[in-house]
Amino acid sequence: MNILVTGGAGFIGSHTVERLLRDDAGQVTILDSLNDYYNPAIKRENLKALGPKVKFREGDITDPLFVAEVFDVGHFDAVIHLAARAGVRPSIEQPELYIDTNIKGTFNLLEACRRNGVKHFVCASSSSVYGVNKKVPFAETDPILQTISPYAMTKMAGEQMCSNYSHLYGIKTVNLRFFTVYGPRQRPDLAISKFTRLIEDGKAIDKYGDGTTRRDYTFINDIVDGIIGSLNYRTGPICEIFNLGGSQNVSLNDLITTIEQALGKKATINQLTDQPGDVPITSADVSKAKALIGFKPTTTIAQGVPKYVEWFRDMRSRGIAVN
Repeated sequence: MNILVTGGAGFIGSHTVERLLRDDAGQVTILDSLNDYYNPAIKRENLKALGPKVKFREGDITDPLFVAEVFDVGHFDAVIHLAARAGVRPSIEQPELYIDTNIKGTFNLLEACRRNGVKHFVCASSSSVYGVNKKVPFAETDPILQTISPYAMTKMAGEQMCSNYSHLYGIKTVNLRFFTVYGPRQRPDLAISKFTRLIEDGKAIDKYGDGTTRRDYTFINDIVDGIIGSLNYRTGPICEIFNLGGSQNVSLNDLITTIEQALGKKATINQLTDQPGDVPITSADVSKAKALIGFKPTTTIAQGVPKYVEWFRDMRSRGIAVN
């Protein structure tokens, strides 16, 4: 199989490519802009570790001519679309950037699939689409009546575009609603990354609210299991949605304690009010993904956080800024 992975130099993308290579899944091409949302040196390290078997195309999915050229040359059988502008808070500050990348970029890729006869498209969505969902845990069949951030809105738009292209052009699309992914190589703007960096350096961490907000943290290896399962999922509805969560609901207070234990250091807390756009809880019902793609998360937060801390300290020891 000939597979394109967008965002393949990033956190989730590099782990996905690593698994595809280990499974000898076929030829893998990475499309990544290596933008400066965070230190590009981290992504370059990821690419270096993946080795010469991977083809790499540097460019932006918002450029339709570039995307078309990549597809014309690539002759892909499937696309794993992980490239995106991520994060709730920055999306409130720069909504147009999120619309350009997450909506227009996804459109460019789907159009290229249509023109080139690519019939399998796995797309990263987000648990953010559920908004303030009163039913817990969240299930794919829950009605979504209101998103509460530009980021969530763009991810919902991506799901709807996939639905359109499945219905109109027969492209098998699978949307994966990720629930708070963490682990080695994760983005520096995520809570575990920020807290680890600041606690390690003896600086105060910002804690929004009273610490009772809860997230369904999902270790990167479990997420990759779900991505690979979706790539191999060829039956069922032509447009499908799966929750990929860790099925472990962790409070902000407990997360901080877990990071403190992994680092062997205590946190200094800068207490702040609740942050606009944040939801009080995320919790995944993964029974559908378990039944149809064999998804079964196994890594607990107590097991996963030390693995991130080990990677973080290794990067610093090699002089690479994880920020």
